[in-house]
Amino acid sequence: MDRYELRRQDYSLSEDQTELQAAYAKFFKSRCPLEVVRAAEPTGFDKNLWEQLCGTGATSMALPEAVGGDGATLVDLVLVAEELGRAIAPVPWIDHVCAARLLGCLGVSGAEAADVVGGRQVVALDPRLDAVAGIRLIPSGSVADRIIVRDGDDIVALSFASRPAKVDNIGRLPMAWVDPAAADRRVVLASGGEALANYELALDEWRVLTAAALVGLVEETMRIAAEFAKTRYTMGVPISTLQGISHPLANIAIVAQSGRNLARRAAWFLEYEPDVQPGLAAAAFVYMAEEAAKAATMAVHVQGGLGVTNESAASAYLVRARGWPLAAGDPGASAVRVAELFARA
Repeated sequence: MDRYELRRQDYSLSEDQTELQAAYAKFFKSRCPLEVVRAAEPTGFDKNLWEQLCGTGATSMALPEAVGGDGATLVDLVLVAEELGRAIAPVPWIDHVCAARLLGCLGVSGAEAADVVGGRQVVALDPRLDAVAGIRLIPSGSVADRIIVRDGDDIVALSFASRPAKVDNIGRLPMAWVDPAAADRRVVLASGGEALANYELALDEWRVLTAAALVGLVEETMRIAAEFAKTRYTMGVPISTLQGISHPLANIAIVAQSGRNLARRAAWFLEYEPDVQPGLAAAAFVYMAEEAAKAATMAVHVQGGLGVTNESAASAYLVRARGWPLAAGDPGASAVRVAELFARA
């Protein structure tokens, strides 16, 4: 695509991008109803849905053609992430695609790389800002075949004969505590400043895609709340006509559109001008991490007592709105990073 298809101040999509988003909207709507999401909660992962998603080319679309990818852009990935978030799909696609793009940047190739491109091997990474040593909590650690982490100045791939056990978490993610020292196989992929810079780029991509997923999540919570408000009456009028309901719903719509614009803008700069406005990715993530929780909470409030029940769709979105951003660790650390990056500009 033309690099100026999505320009600095233009958030419109090309015809191909519009069709791409519509295709994945249809995919997730038909293959990932809320029943599928609920059924996958014990593990945080639906293997059948993952295989179907891989079959669409979602794991290879934004990888270089040299490694078997389709050469799509990060902006294209943002469109898929938005639909994944709208369906709160129980698949580690964001972690996997960011890790796969990192492996491509590090020059990893061969049979294992081909398995990653096709999604036959799930790859995870540690998305936290603080590169601490020792045991760390990996958001896709319980389902990953390989886990990419920073270890000092090294970027290391870990694999385990027995995958780490999933731990319960509010976001219903396939999280696991991972001890690099206990890995059955440890391979140093790259070392030094350039390798660490590539890893940081992968984390920025993770932040942008997670922000986009939260945009889709927010928009769906708004739809759930609005549909409920239009069918419930008080004193002879729909509750949607009350300012206490309609104004917060309007605020959610503003959050969704502004978050969408920010995520697309951040993706465009990361793809084409990564050294310009480096704080955009973190800003998109911090903004949506805060606002998604507020929007999902409002959707629960609109439904009243029904909203807090386990059967309510709003409650399923609320726990993920609160839990997904925590995969990056301390939310305050991300906010500090935004301030630091914009202060340098």
